[in-house]
Amino acid sequence: MKKKKISIIVPCYNEEEAIPIFLREINKVIKRMSDVNFELIFIDDGSVDNTFSVMEKRAKKDKKIKYLQFSRNFGKEAAMLAGMQYSTGDYVTIMDVDLQDPPHLIIDMYRFITEEHYDCVATKRINRKGESFLRNLFTNLFYKMIKKMSKIEMVKNARDYRMMTRQVVNAILQVKEYNRYSKGLFSFVGFKTKWIEYEDVKRSKGHTKWSFLTLFSYAIEGITSYSTLPLLFSAFMGLFFCLMAFILIIVVIVKTLIFGDPVSGWPSLVCIILFISGIQLFCIGIVGEYLSKTYLEAKRRPLYFIKDTNIKKTK
Repeated sequence: MKKKKISIIVPCYNEEEAIPIFLREINKVIKRMSDVNFELIFIDDGSVDNTFSVMEKRAKKDKKIKYLQFSRNFGKEAAMLAGMQYSTGDYVTIMDVDLQDPPHLIIDMYRFITEEHYDCVATKRINRKGESFLRNLFTNLFYKMIKKMSKIEMVKNARDYRMMTRQVVNAILQVKEYNRYSKGLFSFVGFKTKWIEYEDVKRSKGHTKWSFLTLFSYAIEGITSYSTLPLLFSAFMGLFFCLMAFILIIVVIVKTLIFGDPVSGWPSLVCIILFISGIQLFCIGIVGEYLSKTYLEAKRRPLYFIKDTNIKKTK
């Protein structure tokens, strides 16, 4: 009987120190799963250190190691997409190179899929130790908002770390969006999913590439990709202030007819103008965000360009 194959997709950006440690740990798992074949697909997402050189040297020594080098930094979403497109395994796993995604969970993932017939086994963190109060606050706020605004399920503290059957991967690859938000895509395609919880793990080497601003932009991407409620909100805001203006006009007319027209102070008028202008700009910004997404989708630009690879793509 032919052995099943697991493809492990590992996006990397400036991770030259983390790759050797990752390989040491993942090889321990591979030895324990001797009844399965593996391929490791490293994606160099435009690193400016020696990440690609480390990949290339390791690949010459180990045939199961594959690599893709992007022409520049296209982001983790593009790296995950490229890995799925070039993978050949019966099952596909996405994980980070910094060991914040514990490699030993692959054994449980494989068991849940093959023995309990799940289509996908995903992970989520129980806690977010080591993160600032502000970052935790905004993270919790984001999940509360997306839960109420989106029609698809967004699991709190979900990671990209998961194992999927080939059927699930093919379904994800059918979604041809330019603006990709993978956590939403995983939920959008559906399929029977098992969730594994684990304690937060520190990085093996290096530092996170996700700043607060980057995460904030990613959150906006998630909200606008899977909900049109912000547009409805801006419409209701406009209606509310139209009604307020109409009521105030009536109040001014009645007041003038009864008490005359005393000159009011300008500070209150300036505050009102600034407030209304701010609301208008906010609503225009919401519309502009959706319009920009439509603009980028219409361009149909490739999500990445490959500079170098040792993979011969056959499909």
